[in-house]
Amino acid sequence: MTTTTEAGATAPAPGRRVTPTGRLILPADADRADWLTARRQGLGSSDIAAILGISRFGNALTVWHDKTGGLPLESDDTEPALWGRLNEETVAREWARRNRSHVRRVGLVANIERPWQMCTLDRRVLACPISQDTKERCAVEVKCRDKMKAGQWRKGTPDDVLAQTLWQADVCGFDHIHVACLIGGNDYRQFVVRVADHADIVANLRAAGEQAWQQIVARRPPLLTGEEEPGPLLDLYAQLHPERSGYVEIDRDGDAQDDLTEYIEQAAAESTAKKAKEKAKAKLIGHLGGKQAAFYQDRPAYSYDEESREYVDRERLREKFPEAYEACVEDRVSRRLNIPRNVREEFTS
Repeated sequence: MTTTTEAGATAPAPGRRVTPTGRLILPADADRADWLTARRQGLGSSDIAAILGISRFGNALTVWHDKTGGLPLESDDTEPALWGRLNEETVAREWARRNRSHVRRVGLVANIERPWQMCTLDRRVLACPISQDTKERCAVEVKCRDKMKAGQWRKGTPDDVLAQTLWQADVCGFDHIHVACLIGGNDYRQFVVRVADHADIVANLRAAGEQAWQQIVARRPPLLTGEEEPGPLLDLYAQLHPERSGYVEIDRDGDAQDDLTEYIEQAAAESTAKKAKEKAKAKLIGHLGGKQAAFYQDRPAYSYDEESREYVDRERLREKFPEAYEACVEDRVSRRLNIPRNVREEFTS
């Protein structure tokens, strides 16, 4: 008794109610470009995780620029994203098989009362295996994660997945969301996120989403708190400004001056710490003499191990195999923050 999308089932028409509190915006088989455009008319489950600052792929400012058209339509062609899409059907089928249930693809859904609140369900559960008597409404969220992230799933779903699933439940009026996760390609785990167990979080998610959507409608960007992860911010700035020219004036007593001073001080501290670390390393290796490892109270303390690393002799490659060199070696442009020495001295004096 296992199935995914029901054979021969007619897809519901856009605008039709497809969940207790949700109507269909686009069916699951809609063109990806149409889906990317339609999702800008509201906030999806991945957007709320970014707004809360718990996403790997963005933050509140990223979402604002995306929804207001400042960023190109998303096109995630990374290897993890590709394999996640390819494995989604397999994981959904396995969840249905293990739970003796039926699931169906739905598409992009918007809340009827709050149309800005959206989600794309991975699969709608047609007959929940854990609530056959009460007939609770639910869905399945499929995740494929790297094996290095396995520890995040030891006690349940990570924070970003918890936020996403609760958002989906709030959009659709579901009682719970099943989570099926494939870790490292061969470690399957499943969980259940119940709305009743997280009522306060659901209320906070809705409030945060409503505030963010009001800022988007008003074209008023969110203010940075200073606590944002730098990676997503740097990625955002690279997308917003792929080409740069000209200059800005820095006020001696402004925020930029404070940030420049902080960067210079942190860079100096990093350099000092790196030198101190290398000195400590040399001392530890010196204690080994000709041995490989050191023990402390009959326990391994540290070891000095060999490791191999691939190395390409580019000059020899270019000389002996010029065609292979031309085909495989390319220049990639990147940017580096350069601060003249006299400025560093002035701002730290």
